[in-house]
Amino acid sequence: MADIQKLQTIAAQVRRDVIRMVHKPASGHPGGSLGCADFFTALYFDTLSIDPKNFTMDGKDEDIFFLSNGHLSAVWYSVLARKGFFEVSELSTFRILNTRLQGHPTTAEHLPGIRVASGSLGQGLSVACGAALSKKLNDDHHLVYTLHGDGELQEGQIWEAALFAAAKKIDNIISTIDYNGKQIDGPVDDVVSLGDLKAKWLAFGWDVVEMNGNIMEEVIKGFAEAKSRTGKGKPVVIIMKTEMGMGVDFMMGTHKWHGKAPNDEEFSRAMTQLPETIGDF
Repeated sequence: MADIQKLQTIAAQVRRDVIRMVHKPASGHPGGSLGCADFFTALYFDTLSIDPKNFTMDGKDEDIFFLSNGHLSAVWYSVLARKGFFEVSELSTFRILNTRLQGHPTTAEHLPGIRVASGSLGQGLSVACGAALSKKLNDDHHLVYTLHGDGELQEGQIWEAALFAAAKKIDNIISTIDYNGKQIDGPVDDVVSLGDLKAKWLAFGWDVVEMNGNIMEEVIKGFAEAKSRTGKGKPVVIIMKTEMGMGVDFMMGTHKWHGKAPNDEEFSRAMTQLPETIGDF
């Protein structure tokens, strides 16, 4: 059984990490990263079957995760470090030239935990389908997980991959949509509305799970429910409601912190709201 309090403690530190990481280089994407801190914490500290100390690019005999909306790199790096993929102290190098922690994840730096470059939106589900099919061919019964932004669903390649996954019965994949309703240019409904998102995924042949991504208990239950539906002939998608900027009051309720780093005064305000729980880097 998941230790909810422990996971909440880690997620609180991860949110603090995110703000400190984007503040130092005055660059990054704090909004979505804050909103997905609970998701990443639950994924890496409770859900995935992985071995951080023995990372391999092929991911054989373990679960695999792909971050499709790569601008959420800060929260991913934080959780990877806190899980033990690399030293927590390396988080201080985020977005600094010639370091391994670039603004969008790449493979050139050989950072443990990263298997594909991401940031060009729309590509992650296609990659995940290939990885999931590979596991089937190799009789590897582990799962492939992905995360996507809601604005990313405006990319046509997502829906091509969604059709492919259902047609080929790729039932060892769990994809999650961060449905915060905001993207860089404004509310998703004002840019290109997604309409009835659940109905769309059902129509594309996927099994759908819904959860609140900012309540740890709901995230744990959501992952468990999604996992229980794998292996039954359909790919699984989680529609996850989150609040962009979660945990920092002046970042919540607006799209303006999608890709904006806080200045010194805003950083201080944010830090008063995000307690240090397991130690800063």
